[in-house]
Amino acid sequence: MKLTFKLLTAFLIVSICEAQAGDIVIIGNPNVGKLDAAGVQRLYTGKAIEMEGSHITAVNLTSGSLRDRFLRRFLNQDDNKYIAYWTVRRFSGKGIPPQELSNTADVINFVKSTPGGIGYIDESEIKPGMNVVAR
Repeated sequence: MKLTFKLLTAFLIVSICEAQAGDIVIIGNPNVGKLDAAGVQRLYTGKAIEMEGSHITAVNLTSGSLRDRFLRRFLNQDDNKYIAYWTVRRFSGKGIPPQELSNTADVINFVKSTPGGIGYIDESEIKPGMNVVAR
């Protein structure tokens, strides 16, 4: 009985935390057009480096809950699979993973100042004038 109560409590806490977390949005430099989920996936897996004739530079956050949510939502992967994917890709000479930034403020600054730059943030961090390219 106590174990069942503890498991139920843990499940509810995780559910509440997930419910409070907003959706992930992909923001882009003003010169980046709208992207679909497949386009985001191609950019973050190195299978594409441009969209609609424009060079795109994607950035990642370091490992953590926002990156985990992004990977689940857009790439259907966890962090370990994503790191393993890029380890093989780099070793075989097929590219390098997106640069990692330590926080969303750095992502926002990178995207604003880099033509073709894209990154992801929590939707609660959207500010007026930001170019949301995918949800």
